[in-house]
Amino acid sequence: MLTRLKVTGFKNLIDVDVRFGAFTCIAGANGVGKSNLFDAIKFLSALADRPLTEAALSVRGADERISDLRNVFHRVGDKHDDQVSFEVEMIVPREGVDDLGQKAKASINFLRYKVTLAYRSDEGFHSLGRIELIKEELSHIKRGEASKHLLFPHDVQNWRKSVLMGERRVPFFISTEGEGDTRIIKLHQDGGSSGRPLPRSATNLPRTVLSVANAAESPTAFLARSEMRSWRLLQLEPSSLRKPDEFTSPTKLDTDGSHLAATLYHLARLKGRMNGTEQAEASKQVYGRVTNRLGELIRDVREIWVERDEKRELLTLQVKSHDNTVHSARALSDGTLRVIALTVLELDSEGQGVLCLEEPENGVHPERIPFVLRLLQDIATDIWRPLDENNPLRQVIINTHSPAVVGQVPDDSLLLAETKEMVQDHSRFNRVCFSCLSETWRAKIAGIEPISKGKLLSYLNPIEPGLPPIPSEKKQNRRVVDRPDLQPYLSGWSS
Repeated sequence: MLTRLKVTGFKNLIDVDVRFGAFTCIAGANGVGKSNLFDAIKFLSALADRPLTEAALSVRGADERISDLRNVFHRVGDKHDDQVSFEVEMIVPREGVDDLGQKAKASINFLRYKVTLAYRSDEGFHSLGRIELIKEELSHIKRGEASKHLLFPHDVQNWRKSVLMGERRVPFFISTEGEGDTRIIKLHQDGGSSGRPLPRSATNLPRTVLSVANAAESPTAFLARSEMRSWRLLQLEPSSLRKPDEFTSPTKLDTDGSHLAATLYHLARLKGRMNGTEQAEASKQVYGRVTNRLGELIRDVREIWVERDEKRELLTLQVKSHDNTVHSARALSDGTLRVIALTVLELDSEGQGVLCLEEPENGVHPERIPFVLRLLQDIATDIWRPLDENNPLRQVIINTHSPAVVGQVPDDSLLLAETKEMVQDHSRFNRVCFSCLSETWRAKIAGIEPISKGKLLSYLNPIEPGLPPIPSEKKQNRRVVDRPDLQPYLSGWSS
């Protein structure tokens, strides 16, 4: 779970400091940079899994056709910043298994990770240059100081005590010593002073030290790596959601929505094995939960299941309407498929980490947006009861520019992204800032600016009566919002 993110020098994120709860909604106009925050989270996830060059190239740039390592660095005109730095506070899983099947248990699971990177040019004509690791640190946050860091409202006795565990005296799991070409990055073993740290020269490291941590050398660092690798940007593509799966397909929903049928089928079968109940009855319960969820959105849904085709060895999602007509996934609407995918994510108790989702209202009728928002909040961990099999440590962050979403999310979950002018080194540029509503938990933090009511009302009352229509050669009819018979119902508006 990502509780705090500080960034400077990444795209238009300069001196950004954002705190997250279990569910966060970031609203902002197109082009202000709210998606850059998602890119920063995605980049950190990539740094925990891939070489520095691959991680940098995975970040989308202004021109998707051009691969440039400098896409991750802030730019003014044609000049890029020299460095980019990140600091995150996160709660990591208590236990896990590495790629070699070795079990890991964290000595403490509330951690702070810092990393600073620099771009180094190369004189070679075809070279992309390289990314250099300047500084890397992984340290712990004491449980006794949790109240200073977990500022969002939550149940201390039930939720927090079930989430945080462990103690440690030695401050670092990863540390950096020295400067310039003599910099050394050390991976400290969980034994603290009793374990010899593993030093590595930072000058030519191809990847972060965290990205190679394993359960044997440093289980806590490995679990920090596992947590960051689980941070995902969901971009659910209808074409991927519609595809049937082979029997051997992965049983985890991919970021584009692939393997929806295989994941739901796996969850239906897993339920029976976990509870020791009859397989058919357990599967029926899982499919019934998905049916009930979708039925809140679409009334004409009688049954949902995954059909197993033994001849073609395929798994296909099927939906039956109340008139007993069966529709395969290929015939379902985009919005219906996305809701099914989100419901499957909610059911998967093994799925943890951060889920980022852009514009979840896409393909959903405005009347049904509250249902989708409730589903997204249900995916996130319930901070008022203990963690267990049905309440995993999971977090949801969405972004939107929809007034229908902004008006209906919990007020303490809302952040507004807007650009503000900044002057640095005699250069003027726009950076993105994130503001919260007054009288919410973020507003109590020193230095946090609340959203002005004018900015907020532009979302809640997005159409202003009385404004002249957009000039056009075609004949203009009156707008819907200007109809006299609707004026009494548009509270707060005046023509």
